[in-house]
Amino acid sequence: MDSSVTMAPAGSISLGMSCQQNELTFYNSSEQLLSQLQCVAVVTMKSPPVNSLSLDFLTEFSISIEKLEMDRKCRGVILTSGSSPAGGCLMAMACDYRIMADNPKYSIGLNETLLGIVAPFWFKDTMMNTIGFRATELALQLGLLHNAPNALRIGLVDELAPEKEVLSAASTAISKWLAIPDHARQITKSMMRKPTIDRLLSHRDQDINNFVSFITKDSIQKSLQVYMERLKQRKT
Repeated sequence: MDSSVTMAPAGSISLGMSCQQNELTFYNSSEQLLSQLQCVAVVTMKSPPVNSLSLDFLTEFSISIEKLEMDRKCRGVILTSGSSPAGGCLMAMACDYRIMADNPKYSIGLNETLLGIVAPFWFKDTMMNTIGFRATELALQLGLLHNAPNALRIGLVDELAPEKEVLSAASTAISKWLAIPDHARQITKSMMRKPTIDRLLSHRDQDINNFVSFITKDSIQKSLQVYMERLKQRKT
């Protein structure tokens, strides 16, 4: 799937796919909304308060994307969100183009070490492909969450736009991708990203076992509990 990304209000993530026909299709679920209007299909993910990537959430997300993939009229994806830590950052990096709302409230990055855990190797590989080795090393060890200007400076996002203009900016950006012949662009994209995907698939079971073994340690659970308490204090 062809992907580009836009960062917009926190607590709401939308994916828009440019389509060749003007039609309206509507799907509804407990956590996600998919609509297709004026040549753009939009999946809006709303799982308050922060779109936690639960199993149910990711299952519905995958189903929505598969529906769009089966629609041959649709090409290209726009992902919009506010702050994108951890899994949200990975989702953004998986896209072809990222536009972030120029709002000081929003940040993006892999902050796993702040929770006392370690980002999986495929998070690391994806970030290293995006911003390079040294920037990734610093980002992962320090659990950095970058504001919009810093994210643009290091290449974690490709463009900044005023919050009210992110969708129009994304529409302009995606037209450039749609102007390229599909077969050439898709083969090029696969050539660039396939080694990372293959490494993940070949080590998937080992990665799951390592993560479960690590995350269930008493010391790690205590660290996570401390972090969650800090978050609660910030909200109050």
